[in-house]
Amino acid sequence: MRLVTYETTGERRIGAETAEGILDLRDAVRALLSARGSGDAAAEASWLVPADMTAFLARSANDFALCTEALAAAPPAAHQRPGAVTLCAPLPRPGKVIGVGRNYGAHAAEGGLAGQEQPRLFAKFSSSVIGPGAPVIRPAGIRQLDWEVELAVVVGRPMRNVTAAEALSFVAGYTIVNDISAREFQFDVSPPQTTFAKSHDSFTPMGPVLVTADVFGDPQDVEVRCEVNGTEVQHGNTADMIFDCATILAYISRFATLEPGDVIATGTPAGVGHFRKPPIYLRPGDRVACFVAGIGTLENPVQDPA
Repeated sequence: MRLVTYETTGERRIGAETAEGILDLRDAVRALLSARGSGDAAAEASWLVPADMTAFLARSANDFALCTEALAAAPPAAHQRPGAVTLCAPLPRPGKVIGVGRNYGAHAAEGGLAGQEQPRLFAKFSSSVIGPGAPVIRPAGIRQLDWEVELAVVVGRPMRNVTAAEALSFVAGYTIVNDISAREFQFDVSPPQTTFAKSHDSFTPMGPVLVTADVFGDPQDVEVRCEVNGTEVQHGNTADMIFDCATILAYISRFATLEPGDVIATGTPAGVGHFRKPPIYLRPGDRVACFVAGIGTLENPVQDPA
């Protein structure tokens, strides 16, 4: 499934994106349960499909069979046109957002840096998450605003001290994260402030959909691209990752429990603005489009504070 969090008439809901549009997942499950003779289909569907994606993933525990069946049974008339709703980030306030630095060989090389022996991790505050189309706000005084297209892994079941061999079975699905960075705080201060550099308000565009793992397939052979104002600036493949998704998940779970709805941004390919000669940074009026094959395109404008 292609899961979305969306808003309509002031209410936030979970839906599924199809060729016909956006289908309200709770309504679809209610209709299926009612057809099966449920005594209280509405109450059962409300529990199975809450309005919050994190709660939905926790209750689903990576078993989306009922939702998939409900989606297949829904008539085309039940779908809403994409333009009739506002897409939010699939996980508007994830419990944790963890980034992996320098995880593509070409990206490490463009910065003149060697790859790490273990994943290099940082946090991104959940308050920095925005959805597709929402503006990235360049904070006052920041001039080194940079882009980073990333495949993001979304956890579906609690993970603690799992092996790499079993790690992907805990994954609910995948989405796109643009790891916006204020390079001043990452490189020009001592000590470096990597987490802060990447956690300002609006610095984690996410979406447009969460593609469930059963549909997405192998995360280690996926094209990723980024364009700024229509010009390609990044083009890579997850095969260039130094640490693959399973290894990253297993490593984190050795030290910290990963929970349903947690998001891991797995690194970016070469082509960021900071390491270009001369450097190029985002300015108000720019539009950044991040593409990951099998997911789609996440696009956001850049603005100064109001």
